[in-house]
Amino acid sequence: MDSYHIIGGNRIFGSHKLTGAKNGVLPILAASLVTGDVCTIHNSPDLLDVNTMLAILKELGCKIQREKDAIVVDSSQLTQTYIPKVLGKEMRSSVFLLGPMLTRCGVVEMSQPGGCAIGARPIDLHLDALRKMGAEIKEEDGSLVCKSTGLKGTTIRLDFPSVGATENIMMAALSAEGETHIVHPAKEPEIEDLQNFLNACGSCVEGAGTGEIVISGKKPLHGTDYKVIPDRIEAGTFLAAAAATKGELLLENAAPAQMASTLAKFREMGCSLKIEQDKIYLKAPNRLKAIREIKTLPYPGFPTDMQSQFLTLMALADGQSKMTETIFENRFKHIDSLRDMGAIIEICGCSAKVTGVDQLQGCRVEAKDLRGGAAMVIAGLAASDETIVENICHIDRGYDKFEVALKNLGTKIERIQEDERK
Repeated sequence: MDSYHIIGGNRIFGSHKLTGAKNGVLPILAASLVTGDVCTIHNSPDLLDVNTMLAILKELGCKIQREKDAIVVDSSQLTQTYIPKVLGKEMRSSVFLLGPMLTRCGVVEMSQPGGCAIGARPIDLHLDALRKMGAEIKEEDGSLVCKSTGLKGTTIRLDFPSVGATENIMMAALSAEGETHIVHPAKEPEIEDLQNFLNACGSCVEGAGTGEIVISGKKPLHGTDYKVIPDRIEAGTFLAAAAATKGELLLENAAPAQMASTLAKFREMGCSLKIEQDKIYLKAPNRLKAIREIKTLPYPGFPTDMQSQFLTLMALADGQSKMTETIFENRFKHIDSLRDMGAIIEICGCSAKVTGVDQLQGCRVEAKDLRGGAAMVIAGLAASDETIVENICHIDRGYDKFEVALKNLGTKIERIQEDERK
């Protein structure tokens, strides 16, 4: 596995242009299947998860072209309805293909989705919703076979505002007879992004970002050109790196209106912020302030995908802070590595109590999941001496050329490939 070698103590300074949202482009690529036409997706990041999704689409029979940040998907000819296990297991987002494949083909066979081991993340909400719409689903030996001879619109009330379930229902409902109502849906900006893409393809979807989404089925669909929204988690990660290194950073191609809860916590920790329509400027203090508590919540609350990065900031802040994770039960796996670097953290159930230290000490650590891996890179940038972050394939799933962007901002970080270490 490749690793990052980091010499800490260099402050971030400069500007960074954000890529398209990982959590936006993946369901949109899956949704391109429903059109049976050519879709061009602009502002697409070069990520391991995106490449896995494209590999799956190719296996299904799509023709794929890529030029810079544009991906062209021609889904006019599908040759199979089976998603290879080896690809489906590589990422959680393979589950997004359930709805589009039922809409397009009426059948799909796949393994249970993979991805980071940050919690159980059952897909029961997805399957229960599809069954309510008339799909027949068999689960056997870790595989799923979903079939439908015709979905029907209905009202689906989600017990939890699951992003993936909301998106799968939206895509499945495109072929359903009548209207489908999703009550208590997820409200993340990526939900609205998917709605806008589907409507650009000719569908009729309303209500994304509110307490109810309504999808009118059986609308004729066609291809489109579409630009994915900026990645708010990438934005938060780079801002956290600037805050940890006492730096200054200007983010371009940003969407600050989608980051209110995250930006509020940066201010609470003593960072100065200047906000424009598509820009965010952050200047960090000499020492971050402790923050009484951050609790992860569904959007518009504080995002679980920023919890790990802020734990690193808390480890460096002046005083005691508390982080409470309410979304995923296994998202504290990076804490042992932070402790190895000198952080003082006590875990109490779903909460972590943090006493800030003046300096972290570089050492050898491991990226155990995507956001936890990013948090360890941030810790290494702020630490004394050298930090080696191993198993960075997790980080490649969600950040486009992470080390290149960080080097351009003045840090000392190198990717060491496996063959170079032998």
